[in-house]
Amino acid sequence: MISASGVTLQYGKRILFENVNIMFTPGNCYGLIGANGSGKSTFLKILAGLIEPNAGSVAAGKNERISFLKQDQFAFDEFTALSTVIMGHERLYNILKEKDAIYAKPDFSDADGIRAAELEHEFADRSGWDAEPEAAKLLSDLGIPDDRQQVLMKQLEANEKVRVLLAQALFGNPDVLLLDEPTNHLDVETCMWLEDFLYDFKNTAIVVSHDRHFLDRVCTHIADIDYGKIQLYSGNFTFWSESSQLALRQKNEANKDMEVRRKELQAFIARFSANASKSRQATSRKKLLEKLTLEDIKPSSRKYPYVAFKPEREAGNDLLEIEGLEKSIEGEGLFKGLNLRVDEGDKIAFLGPLDRVKTTLFQILMGELAADKGTFKWGASTTRAYFPKENAQYFESDLSLVDWLRQFSKETDENFIRGFLGRMLFSGEESLKKASVLSGGERVRCMLSRMMLGGANVLILDEPTNHLDLESITSLNQGLENFNGTVLFSSHDHQFVQTVANRIIELTPCGMIDKRDVTLDDYLADPALKAHRAALYASRTA
Repeated sequence: MISASGVTLQYGKRILFENVNIMFTPGNCYGLIGANGSGKSTFLKILAGLIEPNAGSVAAGKNERISFLKQDQFAFDEFTALSTVIMGHERLYNILKEKDAIYAKPDFSDADGIRAAELEHEFADRSGWDAEPEAAKLLSDLGIPDDRQQVLMKQLEANEKVRVLLAQALFGNPDVLLLDEPTNHLDVETCMWLEDFLYDFKNTAIVVSHDRHFLDRVCTHIADIDYGKIQLYSGNFTFWSESSQLALRQKNEANKDMEVRRKELQAFIARFSANASKSRQATSRKKLLEKLTLEDIKPSSRKYPYVAFKPEREAGNDLLEIEGLEKSIEGEGLFKGLNLRVDEGDKIAFLGPLDRVKTTLFQILMGELAADKGTFKWGASTTRAYFPKENAQYFESDLSLVDWLRQFSKETDENFIRGFLGRMLFSGEESLKKASVLSGGERVRCMLSRMMLGGANVLILDEPTNHLDLESITSLNQGLENFNGTVLFSSHDHQFVQTVANRIIELTPCGMIDKRDVTLDDYLADPALKAHRAALYASRTA
């Protein structure tokens, strides 16, 4: 259990939280959500004791241990991966160090013997003898093989360090688990493992994530940061999202009969419970949902950008042909003998363990990089719009947003440009901000605006949901679902891939898997595909 009482945090004139009172109880997983900049990560740090609020306090149960997912990948460079994980249980690790230091003393005294006995007793009480096997299993489950577990952290790749730090947070069955974006840089299988871990976690978990599928899978409650307060709701993210939109509709229909509104809410809850039978809240929180009243659900202040891609012309049947494409960078072979035909209406999700492979392929197809071997040919009637993962180079300008976007628009009238920016949530004076000072999420919305104005019939998007808040991800998701052209994209967002893609291509180290007319969930669940994928990945290490 962990609670906040009267917590207030203010930076200058900006108030992030004001008199927040909330309690998080064992057996539940809470999704902490809020618009970009609302203070989600800051509130987790307050709960972890890393930031002191201006007023109020945080309290946990007596002798309860709080574990926080650390983000600094360089903090443990001189320690092995295994030791780094065990350091997640600070007291246990300190006992281990003190024990080793005492036993290593050349002048071991009676006092040392007494102290060593005390430490051994506490070590056993804290399941110290199981620490190393537990840490090793966590690392293995998170994709760090045995031969990498005794390697120093500074010798690991960035994506491996992320997994070690996640294992560190999960280690030792903490009483309160605080996870800030735990699915970042994880592949699909590892995300699924983490979902199962949290699904079975018996203590208190609080997670911040932009992955809607993850929030739906693990959360029993949603804690929504809005208007400087934190409101607690039963149910997962989809239930919160849809119920808050229902509340907004009902607020705008104030004249509707109260009984009619109650029946509408009851019908919504019944429909949601029936459709969400696999989610954690559907089983453990169903009774709470059924007790909800009209007063329990509230409209949100969140705003959704308008994302719609409208091709100016059809692409035709001959869209893209790739033959024998190969590329290596710095001696690393990224793909070899890649053969692929893309047809009109394909919405292809490119999967694979290395983001660099997908990014390189997209750069070659857009003419930004040259292939080492092989050819590709776009159809004559195709027009292409590209969303690169790294977009900073587009914003090295002192132009205002109006003038920045005007560069990419056939219609240059200021009212039109301002109206377009307003639909992308740059209203009023925000449209006059300099392009060079935009946040990551704002730059993404600008890049999407640029793509929309182009009227292309082929969209190539490399991790477009990075830096976006949940509302913008939802709008982009719907925009691509409704797009009647062709899409090639990569994403770690499960729901995004599940709902947009009609074709899955996985680029493995030892070959390509191409599956049409399949969703991500069906692709991952197919036994034959599982065996095929396992064989391809096993051949890499054979």
